[in-house]
Amino acid sequence: MINQINGLNECQVSPSSVELDFLATLLEAEDQTYPWNPADQESDAYFLQLEEQFACDDLLEQELAGRSHDFYQNLDTIWTHLSSNKDQDEKPSKSIKVSLNEVLGSVIPSNWLNTIAEKAAEIASTESSVSEKLVECVQCLLPHWEADDLLVLARPYAFSMRSNEQQNLVSIINNIEDREWTSLSEIEQAKVSLAIANYSFKQLSSLEA
Repeated sequence: MINQINGLNECQVSPSSVELDFLATLLEAEDQTYPWNPADQESDAYFLQLEEQFACDDLLEQELAGRSHDFYQNLDTIWTHLSSNKDQDEKPSKSIKVSLNEVLGSVIPSNWLNTIAEKAAEIASTESSVSEKLVECVQCLLPHWEADDLLVLARPYAFSMRSNEQQNLVSIINNIEDREWTSLSEIEQAKVSLAIANYSFKQLSSLEA
């Protein structure tokens, strides 16, 4: 009976392997222990090391702050440069838009005029031929037209520029002045659009001169 009791006590008191592993983990020595007694000589070295670490952290923080400031300053410079370039790129387009709307706004829809002006300013310096540029300006407005058909209509403007003969935009507009834009046939709209594109390129050339 006594042996049974002793065996029972041993089972209850003896820790399991899991408990022993947990205890060993708790008792493992760390790389550094906190000096609970500031009077110990080892405490000075410990706190000196902490101060050096904090000083390094402060330097790193200052360096990061400086780099962050430089980064945002450079970003502002780049953004200002890009905005300036964008304004310069948009100035010809805006000027042509104003000119077209003043002259033709009463007979041609403004969105039509603005689209042609924007495209003309965008492609004015490309290596395409005069006819190709004219077609590119109006093609998105005339989706039912094939490019080859528009090129045929654009040829007179290319020839007039070579021979210094002016295709008179005013005379073309006079033919439709008393009519609604939507009442014009597709070929009439195409001819007028090409004339407007041609006028836009001439205006752009005068701005660059």
